[in-house]
Amino acid sequence: MEGRKREEILRHFLGELSDEEVRLLCRQKEELFREEAADIKVIEGLQDFLTQLSEAEIKLGVASSGSENRVNYVLDSLHLKRYFEAIATGNPVTLGKPDPTIFRLACNDLRVRPTEAFVFEDSVSGVKAAKAAGIRCVGVATNGIITTLLEAGAVHNSGFFLCLGRSDAGSL
Repeated sequence: MEGRKREEILRHFLGELSDEEVRLLCRQKEELFREEAADIKVIEGLQDFLTQLSEAEIKLGVASSGSENRVNYVLDSLHLKRYFEAIATGNPVTLGKPDPTIFRLACNDLRVRPTEAFVFEDSVSGVKAAKAAGIRCVGVATNGIITTLLEAGAVHNSGFFLCLGRSDAGSL
């Protein structure tokens, strides 16, 4: 369910819920997330990478199916928000990833065509959403999921593949 909106996730696992039940469960889920979020750390080298991209005047954006509050909370707590010209969140979209709408919104906000963009993704649904939007996707692999991301549509022969931790697909 990675990349999906939390309302989709709740209804997937819990079945039919009223809108009020969804709102209550979302609030509870958000409280639990914020407790756990204190331990979230940026990937080593990320801020240097973002700084280099910014200095090269490359437009940067975030496209997340998460709520606007959650996305901004994470970006603020990690001191990353300043790097991004556009932040597209799940608030205005009906479906989360693998639906490509969130990436199309981010491209629109950045004023770039999908063919001019790269997406960095660590989930199968995100890779599929990028591919459906017509955007080249850089797979960010952790926990040995390289093969899974490649099967979803991430490319390594004509693009890039960033591996964090061990690889289950050998050297790429």
